[in-house]
Amino acid sequence: MNHALEGRIALVTGGGTGIGRAITRALAASGAAVVINYSRSEADAEETAALIRAEGGRALAVRADVARLSEVESMMTSVFREFGRLDVLVNNAGTTKFVDRTDLDGLTEDMWDRILAVNVKGTFFVSRAAAKVMNEGRIINIGSVAAISGAGSSIAYAASKGAIHTMTRSLARALAPRITVNAIAPGLIDTRWHAGRETQNASRIPGFLSKRIGRPDDIAHIALALATADNFITGQVIVVDGGANF
Repeated sequence: MNHALEGRIALVTGGGTGIGRAITRALAASGAAVVINYSRSEADAEETAALIRAEGGRALAVRADVARLSEVESMMTSVFREFGRLDVLVNNAGTTKFVDRTDLDGLTEDMWDRILAVNVKGTFFVSRAAAKVMNEGRIINIGSVAAISGAGSSIAYAASKGAIHTMTRSLARALAPRITVNAIAPGLIDTRWHAGRETQNASRIPGFLSKRIGRPDDIAHIALALATADNFITGQVIVVDGGANF
């Protein structure tokens, strides 16, 4: 086991499932005590925490809707009360709606509001709250190649991830040199978001240099690297897509 994060405290929003779960477990395996944020998936968050504890780690599940400022502030108060510090934040919580990009009328106002609230406002709210309790910290945002290609699950989702990429650079400037801020832009990753789209996704594999669909651990490995890097890596958006956009 790598103990590079021994004694550190990490918070992963949306940390109970998919990419979030993989990141949470990777940070815990490296020695960090982890806080697993969830909004609705309490059972998944508690299951992830139980897995980490069974492996000898320390984990705590905390509920908060990251789109609601009062809940974010309450969550951060709980984290500081429990651990007294925060060293690593991974802004993984996100939402989307699958609406074909040619169906402009299919994107309702409610869809736009919720996607931007969770993905953009949520990333900012949690980052701001975290920065107040961090000494020398690492913030890692989960963006998307949809921000670069304009494709993805919907136009609103792609736009929200584009905002996260820009926010990453802005926050890196605002918080330097004490806190680094970087983003990971995953490509197609095999998570429950893509349930029912297996055939469609498999048809894309020939265009990937990796010749496979991504796994949550592929993103977790990069998140761990950024969490343990020094402050000379900041303001970057790292694409992890198997060479699909090479």
